[in-house]
Amino acid sequence: MNKIITSFLAFICLLLSVPVLAQTDVQPGAANTSAYIQLLKGKQIAVFANQTSMVGDKHLVDVLLDNKIAVKKIFGPEHGFRGVADAGEKVGNYIDTKTGIPVISLYGAKQKPSEDDLKDVDLLVFDIQDVGVRFYTFISSLQHLMEAGFTHKKSVIVLDRPNPNGHYIDGPVLDTAFKSFVGMQPVPVVYGMTIGEYAKMLVGEQWIEKQAMNGYLNMKVTGIDPLIVIPCLQYNRNKVYPLPIKPSPNLPDLTAVYWYPSICFFEGTVLSEGRGTAAPFQVFGHPSLPSNLFQFTPRSIPGATNPKLKDQLCYGWNLSGDAGEARKKINGHLHLEYLVEAYKLFPDKEKFFILPKSGDTRAAFFNKLAGSDLLIKQIQQGMGAEDIRKSWEPALSSFKSIRKKYLLYQ
Repeated sequence: MNKIITSFLAFICLLLSVPVLAQTDVQPGAANTSAYIQLLKGKQIAVFANQTSMVGDKHLVDVLLDNKIAVKKIFGPEHGFRGVADAGEKVGNYIDTKTGIPVISLYGAKQKPSEDDLKDVDLLVFDIQDVGVRFYTFISSLQHLMEAGFTHKKSVIVLDRPNPNGHYIDGPVLDTAFKSFVGMQPVPVVYGMTIGEYAKMLVGEQWIEKQAMNGYLNMKVTGIDPLIVIPCLQYNRNKVYPLPIKPSPNLPDLTAVYWYPSICFFEGTVLSEGRGTAAPFQVFGHPSLPSNLFQFTPRSIPGATNPKLKDQLCYGWNLSGDAGEARKKINGHLHLEYLVEAYKLFPDKEKFFILPKSGDTRAAFFNKLAGSDLLIKQIQQGMGAEDIRKSWEPALSSFKSIRKKYLLYQ
C-alpha cells in the first residue's frame, strides 16, 4: 500500500511539475554491483574516480578490491582523486596511501591517458558525481577517457549517477570555435542529462575525435561493446537527489549546486564568486559595488587558498539558504539578472570582464564559460536578462531534439 501511495504522489507531482521530495530509494549505478562486477572479473582495470565514487559508505575502489578485481591504476580529475585540491590546481601523480595503487592525474598539462598508461589495462571504469553543467570539467574528462580507451581498443564502463540539475535545460549553446576544457561540445550550460546519457550522446553524435570514433566502430564490428552504461536505479529527473558527498571543494551543498550554473559566470569577471567564504557560488560581489549591498570578505580557506579579492571587503548579493527554496526560485532556468545588474552598478565597466591583452575573444575566460562572445556583447549593449534568454531558444530547441535520442530515464 505504501508503494502505491508513493507512486501516486510522485505521479501527481510530475503532472504539477512539483519536485518530489528527496528519495532514499535512488541508487547510483555503482551500487548495482551485480550488473558490472562479473564484467570486471579476470580483467586488469583502471578506474577514473574521486571522493564521490562511493557505494554506500565504501569507496568504489575498495568495493572492487573486496571483490578481487585487479585495479591496476586510478585516474584522477580536477581537484584530485581525494577531491581536496583547489579549482585549477595542478595535481601530480602519486601512490594512494590507503590502497597502494598508482594515481595518475588527468588535470593540467595531461588531460588524457597515454598509450603507455593503458598498455597493462583491459577495461576502463568511470564513476564520478557530476552536476550537469557544461563548464564543470568532469564531462570533458569523460570525453578524453573515452577517446583514449576507444583509440587503444579498451572498453569504457560508465557507472551512472543522478544529475542534481537534470530537471531542466537552459543557457547558451556552445559555439565550437570557443571550445576548451570548460566546454568541448555544442551543448547548453545546463543540458539535462546524466553523465551516462552524455557519454551515449558523444558517440551517437560522433562528437569524439575521428581516430577514437574509428576505434569505437571497429570494436563494435568485432563484437566488443566499447561503451557500457550501468544505469541508476529508481531514478527519474523529477526526484531531488541529495548528494551524499560534496562534488568539489567549492560546491559544499545542494544550494551551491543549484546556483552554480548561473553564478559561475562571475569567474570571468573581476567580481568574487564567493570562493573563500562559507557560501561559494551563493555570495558574490566586489569592493567597488554600492556599500548598501550584502557585505562579505573572501579569506584563504581549504579548497580556496588564494581566492579572488582575498581579504577585501566586498559588496554584493547573498543567495545562500535552503536548497528547496533555491530550486523553487531558480524554477528551471538560468538567472542572469545578477550578472546584468552587477555590470550596471559597476563603476568602471571596461574592467568588469577579465579580457586577454591579446584581444583574442576566444581566450577570454568569460567567453569560454558562455561558449561564445555573444553573451558578453549582449550585456555590454544593455540587453535585459529575459531578452538574452530568448535569444537562446532556437539553439536550445535543436539541442533538445538531439538530447532526447539518448535519454535513459523519465
